[in-house]
Amino acid sequence: MKVLYLDSDGPLGGASRSLFEVVRPLSRGAVDPYFVAVQGTALDFYSQIAKDMVVTRGLTKFDNTRYSYYRGVRWLILIREILYFPFTIVALLRARARWKTVDVIHINEVLCVIPGLIARWLFGAALVVHVRSPTRMDDKSIRCRWLFERLRRNAAAIIAINETTRATLPAWLNVDVIQNSFTPKKLAQPDEAMQAKLDALRPTSLKIGFVGNLHHSKGLFDLLEAAKLVRVAGRDVEYVIVGGVTVVDRGLKARLLAAAGLAQNVQEELAVRVAEEGLSDIFHLLGPTVDIQRVYERIDVIAFPSHFDAPGRPVFEAAFSSVPSIVAIENPFPDTLVDGETGLAIPGRNPQKLAAAIMHFADHPEDVRRMGAHARELAEKNFNPEANAKKLLAIYTRVVQNNRARP
Repeated sequence: MKVLYLDSDGPLGGASRSLFEVVRPLSRGAVDPYFVAVQGTALDFYSQIAKDMVVTRGLTKFDNTRYSYYRGVRWLILIREILYFPFTIVALLRARARWKTVDVIHINEVLCVIPGLIARWLFGAALVVHVRSPTRMDDKSIRCRWLFERLRRNAAAIIAINETTRATLPAWLNVDVIQNSFTPKKLAQPDEAMQAKLDALRPTSLKIGFVGNLHHSKGLFDLLEAAKLVRVAGRDVEYVIVGGVTVVDRGLKARLLAAAGLAQNVQEELAVRVAEEGLSDIFHLLGPTVDIQRVYERIDVIAFPSHFDAPGRPVFEAAFSSVPSIVAIENPFPDTLVDGETGLAIPGRNPQKLAAAIMHFADHPEDVRRMGAHARELAEKNFNPEANAKKLLAIYTRVVQNNRARP
């Protein structure tokens, strides 16, 4: 079965890593993967499994997610999407000329719906849409109605990554839920620089980890404020921040984003704040690494205090190493987080509650072990790549059969 994957994110992140993890088992015989993808570090992973790739500078997005939908100055981002449109057309035409036909078109995030619709028109293949971010639901919004109607009419299958994300889609849409996947495997050659930083941590401290790209929306400054409160309360806690910025903008693009207030240099901002608050001895900015398993094995609790009101990929990645979590989510679903059993749910944008959760783990090491064990059980049940690949292959088989049966 030939499957064309469209990914509009160049830097390796949660979405691209999740796609790689679930396609890798399929690429061993069930699926021939072809990629149209954006330049960036994700290509290093896709090249391991792809039959062939078309690489482009950009693919046009349509962002209607709960956090980053267009509003105010964010409408200026449409300039970028318009500029990427010619690259989108050229890349898809190259794919059509090179590969002739495919059986399935799979877009790795609903943001890539416009390239997906164009690819469906060019190839006439069944369209599968992955929804990885909570979507904005507003019955009065023309954009919401447009997007959901496009999905209803054009998507042969819609896949949500968990029940939290499914709940942000209309009930009348047919949606399959397949959780993301992770393979807890250390690199044969360790990241020696990262290993040295981890070895420098104090053996007696409770280690709170954060893993991911550094953005304001991830709640990093909430974590910093919580660290101040925890220190004042006299707890021995260190904070391990692993990740970096996804891309550094330059030139006209950088100036436009800065003028609109959309530019983020969170790494620099966070470093300055850490120094100003006198927390450099406990709040460690370690930078990015691909040897993430070694990080999970050295932390005690993973923190995900994002503003998305949803559990992120690091929550279940760390769980494979028996690491419980602190997640900013109002109503967690049991497929990703069981409050008090696999971790603690706290309100978003609330450093006081975050500090209280950290101090709970500092004061109750038995809960670190107990919740960590339960978190691992949940991860092995829901986030296994082989099991989730079988679910995805069943969807591909279904939509191909239905597409062939259409007049």
